This record gives sequence, structure tokens and C-alpha cells, in this order.
Amino acid sequence: MRLVFAGTPETALPALEALLESRHEVAAVVTRPDAPAGRGRRLTASPVAQRAEKAGIEVLKPAKAKDPDFLDRLRRIAPDCCPVVAYGALLPRVALDIPRHGWVNLHFSLLPAWRGAAPVQHAILHGDDITGACTFQIEEDLDTGPVYGMLTEPIRPTDTAGDLLERLARAGARLLVDTMDGIEQGALQPRPQPAEGVSYAPKLTPEDARIDWRAPAMRVDRLVRACTPAPGAWTTFRGERLKVGPVRLAAGGGELAPGKLKAGKREVLVGTATHPVALGEVQPQGKRRMPAADWARGLSLTDEDVLI
Repeated sequence: MRLVFAGTPETALPALEALLESRHEVAAVVTRPDAPAGRGRRLTASPVAQRAEKAGIEVLKPAKAKDPDFLDRLRRIAPDCCPVVAYGALLPRVALDIPRHGWVNLHFSLLPAWRGAAPVQHAILHGDDITGACTFQIEEDLDTGPVYGMLTEPIRPTDTAGDLLERLARAGARLLVDTMDGIEQGALQPRPQPAEGVSYAPKLTPEDARIDWRAPAMRVDRLVRACTPAPGAWTTFRGERLKVGPVRLAAGGGELAPGKLKAGKREVLVGTATHPVALGEVQPQGKRRMPAADWARGLSLTDEDVLI
């Protein structure tokens, strides 16, 4: 089939690579406009745009998917289908109707669970044991379309959102190609999603990522892993923000009040509502990331010091 691929971040690259290596033709890609990045905040093309340009593929960067110029160009390209991975913008009906097989999204959850922008983060945050990926026909409503195919993936006890998303992106790339093959052959028909089990996964904000040390240790662990690498879990120490990497559930350490610190030579414990957790890496405001033990070694902790 003749395809126009829509995607923006690095997460979309495995799928784009798989489609480029498939028997289908990727005639163009659609991606978000260039955005400020890095310390200099220079306008930078998205990872998908950079890969497409390297492959000599036309890149479309509409400010909005309803822009008339974009829609006219899409009609001239005349794709059979538009596969989508993490494009990051809503698609209007007029755009959805252009390819004869519609737009097919690779979504990183087992729909109808975790519809929305942050399915992987919410699966970890809520303690799911299993997640997965699925391909579905895009409709105007949020992630409600009928499903073509699905795969499952266990969530490991130490998985961060970044770890899990990387695995799902690789496995999902193959699923997306298989879906394109099945649509081309007429062998694959999408099935409506079940009415039961619907849940939503809105994007996690920096405020969502603030650690509440009054929560149980398991909840703290899940929050930090769900927010790694983005938006990044954090707390405050002596009035300044302290970024926190994945923690470890500590077997010992005795009882510590929520937020209370206990520093040893090799680890730093923090109290929660249940039992302490051991900090991994931390990043003080304006400084580099470092092991928590190194951070604590440079401080003179007092009984008044707590993480808030």
C-alpha cells in the first residue's frame, strides 16, 4: 500500500523503520512543527522528521491537521492508509476521510484500558501487571475506534515508563506492519472495543509528579517509575526542588516518619506511610544527577531535614 506515516517523538521511530523496510511505500510523513529544544532552545525538527529527511521522504508539518494546504497535499499524495504512532495532534473528520483505509493508530495499552496520552505511565502508576499495544482505526472520539490487532507485555517490578515504552515501541512496530499487511490483503477486519473496562490516561504534569511521602512506599515507587524519564518525579529539600530517580523498596531501615531522611555510607532512606524507600539518583536544583549517597555526603543533615 501507499502510506503516509504520522508520528513525532523517538517512540515512533521503530514503527517508521519497520514500515520503511516493509513491502509498503512510505510516500510521506506527517509530524509536529519544529519546536525549541536543548539548552539554547533552538528550533529543532522532530525525530520522525529527521529520519524521514535522511531517507529522502517528503515531510509535512502542519500547524493543525485541518489546514487547507495540508489537506490538499494529502489528497494529491493519495495514500491508501495512514499509520500513526504518537503524532500528538487531533485529526478532523475531513483528514480521516482522505485515505481509503483510514488512519490506523498504534496505541500502547490494551484498549479500552488507558485511552489517552499517557497509557504507559498510568499502567505503571496504577500497579498493572500486564499491558500491551494495539492497532485500531482512528475515529474522532478519543481512542474509541475498532481494534485490528493486539499484543501483551508484562510490566516488570523495576520498569520505568521509559523502559516499558521502549519495549512496546519495538514490539508494536511489528504489529503495525502486520496490520498494514492484513488490511492490504483484505484478511483483517477491526472489532469494536468492549464497552466494559474503559479507563483514561491523561498526560502527567509536573505537579502530578510531586512525591507525597505520606503515601505508602509502593505508591511512591510506582509514581517515581511512572514519571521517569518525563515529567520527572520531584520533591523539595530545604526549600529547593530535588529531582528523584527510581527508588528501591527497603527491606530494613526501621521506622521513619514520612519524608524523614536517614543517610548511611551506601544508601539514603526516606520514610513513607508504610516502610522506608532507598533513593537512587537525585538531582539538586542547578546541579547534575548523582547517587543519593554522594548527595547526602555533602550535606550536614539535621533532625529538622525532611523531604516535602
